[in-house]
Amino acid sequence: MWHLLEPLHALLYYAPEAFDEAAALGYDTSERWPAYFAWRAAPLGPVDPGRVADTFYSFSPAMIARYVPAAWETAAPAEVLAARLRAVDRTYRAVLGEELLTSPELAEAAALARTAADGATAASELLVSRPLAAANAALPRPEAPHLVLWQSATILREHRGDGHLGALVDAGLDPVESLVSFAAVGAAPEPVFESRGWSGEEWAAARTRLTARGLLTADGGATEAGRTLRAEVERRTDELAAAPWAGLGPDGTARLAELLGGPWLAAIGSGLLPSENTLGIGKV
Repeated sequence: MWHLLEPLHALLYYAPEAFDEAAALGYDTSERWPAYFAWRAAPLGPVDPGRVADTFYSFSPAMIARYVPAAWETAAPAEVLAARLRAVDRTYRAVLGEELLTSPELAEAAALARTAADGATAASELLVSRPLAAANAALPRPEAPHLVLWQSATILREHRGDGHLGALVDAGLDPVESLVSFAAVGAAPEPVFESRGWSGEEWAAARTRLTARGLLTADGGATEAGRTLRAEVERRTDELAAAPWAGLGPDGTARLAELLGGPWLAAIGSGLLPSENTLGIGKV
């Protein structure tokens, strides 16, 4: 379900319509990061760099500090959130097309995704352990089915992401070690992870620490212990992400997967999403 929903969420970070909306707010769109940090952090309110580092986890604090709190000096979170929905609306109209956008199948998919998202945020523990999911779930729900689908996909991906960070912490992997160990098992080439802002020295130091733990070989590949640890992180992530789908039930989940086929193909086929990325979009 994550593989089907993540591209529908991630279009926001790459679509020209989203860059247009960001530019209208005053963000520098010569690179994607000023808008990225604003779009994703806005549900949390005018947070400081430390809060973003804690909740995003994999980004270098030095990189975050270049964009936060400057993001809120450009536009208030409420303005960003309104522009975010406009960006998604325009992007979905361009990528999915009006026929799919207004179809009964998309409306059904949106309703099922909303049910799953409601299940993801039902527990009060979310306020502490699932901050990004809880912040997005607290936003007003849009009425248009395609916006309901996007917001639900966003809640579900942040719910999974929040749980993933907990699994990484439990595995004793700090932010940069998380990336180094992920690259070591072949998730993506190391240069792809440079987008997270860590210096060569920080990356090398993380390699040294992981090698000392027996998780990496001398040439930076994963040892058997390293692969086992990463597999356990993913297993635990799946386990922590299971509640929404248990609530939706196997029939509802299977039906949603079927209905997402068209939107997923449109998102992947748009050419907007990078073929190599730090999230594993497109990998099976």
